Amino acid sequence: MADNSALVRLLRQFTVETDRFVEIFGDRQRMHRTDLNALAVIMDARWGGEPMSPGRLAEALHLSASATTSVLDRLEAAGHVARVRHPHDRRKVELRASEKALALGADFFQPLSDAYTRAWERFDDADKEVVARFLAATIEATAAVRADTAAGRPRE
Repeated sequence: MADNSALVRLLRQFTVETDRFVEIFGDRQRMHRTDLNALAVIMDARWGGEPMSPGRLAEALHLSASATTSVLDRLEAAGHVARVRHPHDRRKVELRASEKALALGADFFQPLSDAYTRAWERFDDADKEVVARFLAATIEATAAVRADTAAGRPRE
């Protein structure tokens, strides 16, 4: 059984490998890492059914309003994101990933998704449920420590 330090090392190795993979996509698309992260957050909001706004994006990425505008300007100029007025409240802006961005992402990331699917065939549904809970708890803990660290709050 893996102890906590072994799990931390595995998570770190996974993070490094996924970072390397995403960097290849960024290099090929000539996109900054912040732009890639913004696009991922916008896409995740789409899958979650919650429209993404520039303000929520700034919060999610811990960016200033001007930095968020710069990111959105680059993404919009590249055809990856559209700023769309809310249908009922024209003062609100929703951010939507373009079909172009979705297609580019699907083409590039599909081999990784396929490899994950093959690797995960070794696990039954109960195992996958444990892994999903583990990852959700790990993400929650990481986000909490990140928020406290960014705010200069000591952790208990």
